[in-house]
Amino acid sequence: MGKGVSYGVYRAVRWLASLIIPKPEYIGLENVPEGPCVLVGNHAQMYGPVYAEVWLTGERAIWCNGEMMHANEVPDYAYRDFWGSKPAWSKGFWRVLSYVIAPICASVFSNAHCIGVYRDARLKDTFKESLEALEAGKRVVIFPDWDKPYNDIIYEFQDRFIALGRMYQRQFGKLLAFVPMYAAPSIRKVAIGKPVYYDDAARPSEERTRVCEALMDAVTALGKSLPRHRVTPFPNLPRKEWRWSRPEGEEPR
Repeated sequence: MGKGVSYGVYRAVRWLASLIIPKPEYIGLENVPEGPCVLVGNHAQMYGPVYAEVWLTGERAIWCNGEMMHANEVPDYAYRDFWGSKPAWSKGFWRVLSYVIAPICASVFSNAHCIGVYRDARLKDTFKESLEALEAGKRVVIFPDWDKPYNDIIYEFQDRFIALGRMYQRQFGKLLAFVPMYAAPSIRKVAIGKPVYYDDAARPSEERTRVCEALMDAVTALGKSLPRHRVTPFPNLPRKEWRWSRPEGEEPR
C-alpha cells in the first residue's frame, strides 16, 4: 500500500473514530506539567488509546503494540489477542478476518502518533524512540494494564515502562513526571491526577515498584472521585459484566 493511500486510510479511520467515540471532558489538565512527561492510564478497552490519538491535544507519542504496525505481523497478533477465546466453530472466520484487517491496521498504526512496543530485541528501539520524543518536548502516553484485576476500578500495570524514568534522568539530568490518567467512557470523562516522579537515587527495582503502585493507586483514586459509573474493563467483557465504580449511594472519595 502506497504512503499516500496508507495515510488516507488512517485519516478516514480517525474521522470515523471521532464520530463513533465523542470527545470526553478532560478534568485536571492543570496537573499535566509543562514540557515532556509520561501520561499513564487505563486502556478502557479501545477507548483510552482512541481518546489519546483523536482527542488529546498537543504533541504526543502513544505506545502501541508494534505488531499492529506491520501488515505481515497483524494476523497472528490479532487472531491470538483479539479472538483467541472465540468458540472453536468460529475460528476459521476470525482467522480469515485477521488477514483482511491487516493492511488497514498497519496503515492506521503506522500513521498515528505511535511508538511500537515489542516483546523481542526491538524493545530497545521502543525506549530509544520514547526518549527522543521526550527530548522533543512530547508527552509519551502509555496504557500498561493487562488482564489481571488490581481492584474494582483498574487492572494491574506492567511496570517495565518505568525504566524510562531512570533512562531519562541519566541522559538529561532531570526528573521524569509520570502523570496518572483515568478514562471513564460510560460518562465521557477523563480525569488526570498529580504527577509521580521517578527518583534515580533509589534502587531501580524498589523505585519501579514504588512508582508503579503509586500510579495504580492514583488512577484508582481518580476513578473513585468521578460520579458513579460503569467501569470499562481492560478485556472485552460484555457490558452487563462491567462493574460499578462504587456501591449505589456511596459518596465520591
